[in-house]
Amino acid sequence: MFPYKYPVPQTDPPLSPRETLPTMYDLPSEDPEEPGLPDEFHDLQPQLLSLTFCPPNYPASQVFSASDMNLYYDVRHAQWYKRPDWFGVVGVPRLYDEVDMRLSYVVWQEGINPYVIVELLSPGTEKEDLGEFDEEKLPPESKKVADNGQTIEPQSEEKPPRKWEVYEQILRIPYYVVFSRYTNQLRAFKLDGAHYLELDLQQSQVWMPELELGLMLWQGEFQGIERLWLRCYDAQGNWIPTEAEQERQRAEQAESRAEEAEARLESLLERLRNSGIDPNTFLRGQS
Repeated sequence: MFPYKYPVPQTDPPLSPRETLPTMYDLPSEDPEEPGLPDEFHDLQPQLLSLTFCPPNYPASQVFSASDMNLYYDVRHAQWYKRPDWFGVVGVPRLYDEVDMRLSYVVWQEGINPYVIVELLSPGTEKEDLGEFDEEKLPPESKKVADNGQTIEPQSEEKPPRKWEVYEQILRIPYYVVFSRYTNQLRAFKLDGAHYLELDLQQSQVWMPELELGLMLWQGEFQGIERLWLRCYDAQGNWIPTEAEQERQRAEQAESRAEEAEARLESLLERLRNSGIDPNTFLRGQS
């Protein structure tokens, strides 16, 4: 994923700081359970998803999306939560109780689970995001073997389920999408019965017919950065425009109409000159 691994061995002559300084993923945060804070991409990409997540069969007042927000999923364990990079919900008020912005999303209070979740792969969370776990890498105290060879589960506090299990088995999110900005690979999983089935993405696009909306990779500029982004598109294959893009389109259309009107006026004046009529005289007579 990265061109260098940390820690970087010392060389002679020394490598530049750009090659040796650690990234946010190599530094612990104040919370020992958190590997680090989101990077800039984890901030911008969810913004683009929220700006374009506009299912046509739901009014904007009944669509909610969020990024890096605590998602509480089990009323029996009220403190357990996951924090998706981005998720979208339909059929709930945009504002909580139609009054205020949410501080979190509590499924047993909302009554509706998210419909689609997007995780942006990062070095510290990739395996968890994809539901890949190595049993042999579990800490020694987590596995004990009795004399008869059977595994004995340790007597310890109940631990929260992993992210994949929550999305698939508990919340049963219909669409789970993961995107890596390092490889530009898009993967999507659709709930099929009790388990996720990975979709065959021939054109790096995910169509969600129930929402009449899809997710697809788009090469373009967002917030001044040109790269491959994930954004929504409609049933006709058109990108859902952001408000800024709509304003730019309106300005371009107004400018085009003004240019067409000026061209028509100039054509009319030219015809008058060819007919021996002084346009200035004609225009003064009209005023």
